[in-house]
Amino acid sequence: MDYLQINTDSELQQLCGLLASEPIIAFDTEFVSEYTYRPQLCLIQVAAGKHLAIIDTLSVKDLSPFWNLLATGDGCTIVHAGREEVGFSLTAIGEVPARLFDVQIAAGLIGLEYPASYRSLSKKLLNQNPAKEESRTDWRRRPLTERQQKYALDDVLYLADMHQKLIDRLTELGRMTWLEDEMSSWLGQVRFAYKRQRWRRVSGIGGLSARSKAIVRELWFWRESEAEKKNIPVRRVLRDDLIVEIAKRQSSDPTRIAALRGMDRNDLQRVLPELSACVEKALRLEAAELPTSRRPGNMPPQINMLGQLISSALNSVCRQAHLAPSLVGNPSDVRDLIAFKLGRAKNDEQAPMLAQGWRQEVVGSLIDDLLSGTVAVRISDPHSEHPLSLDPID
Repeated sequence: MDYLQINTDSELQQLCGLLASEPIIAFDTEFVSEYTYRPQLCLIQVAAGKHLAIIDTLSVKDLSPFWNLLATGDGCTIVHAGREEVGFSLTAIGEVPARLFDVQIAAGLIGLEYPASYRSLSKKLLNQNPAKEESRTDWRRRPLTERQQKYALDDVLYLADMHQKLIDRLTELGRMTWLEDEMSSWLGQVRFAYKRQRWRRVSGIGGLSARSKAIVRELWFWRESEAEKKNIPVRRVLRDDLIVEIAKRQSSDPTRIAALRGMDRNDLQRVLPELSACVEKALRLEAAELPTSRRPGNMPPQINMLGQLISSALNSVCRQAHLAPSLVGNPSDVRDLIAFKLGRAKNDEQAPMLAQGWRQEVVGSLIDDLLSGTVAVRISDPHSEHPLSLDPID
């Protein structure tokens, strides 16, 4: 396989000149995420028209020409499961690739599995089997073997053909606008994540009080700052379970914090004053400054029962409509929609995901009919791949 090896800034500039007129640029990355705050970018693989290249990001000092080309060019940028790729662009230049097309998301919108691996989509869409033997490679090591380079290039070789297959099917189903909306929403989520506002993802905070969640929030921001400053993974600064235990106690006393099991590490003992200051800051917040729950409170038990029933119905509807159910929504999203429809949401709360955009077209009116009793769910054929049917009630 003929390809360019890009090892210097001047070679990258020349490559960008070749790519500038290409209508489609497919790219992928290889990175290592175990040892640093953000994943360490080790390779960029590019396929565009007749151009195939591997950019050695450990040798090229300035990658901004490549990221700027994707962000400002007229071409379509194709990725598979491109969260990290978008993250690298955001970190480098603060912008995302323009006209981004993620084949994983597009595949879910035509009813294929979501999330589907690159290998799975290559097989289902193109009957191709990309190499997979080097998936555990330490991409920081040099020199790379021919086998490793071929594996890396395989990750972009089929993206353009997948793109065309998916475009054809999305156009046939009339869902190109759905894809545009989904990509816009997905990019918004990635941007939000890279602004470091993900404290609610700390494991185990579901049952905490608002005051304890405020402590979690302060400790989370401190942890992010420390991890970024030292360029180490956040788990090496302070584990989630320790954040939760400190929050539960609602005490800024360093002695009480130090007494927690797991806090005996020397590095944690040294930062006890900083942890105490975080807790104290949260304890001093006014009630209006405390985090609010994202879920409606005091939900009646029937919401869970209705959620289970309607989730099963939704799964069947999605399959019949050639949509991946997991892309449309999960059981929690269904419960949110039911609560919203039954007036259990807060007045200032945004309409839930399933009541917006193309998802509203697919499931909004269906759930209205199920809740009003004008449509019934029944088992039409227990042996069928789609055993449930939804029938109007006379």
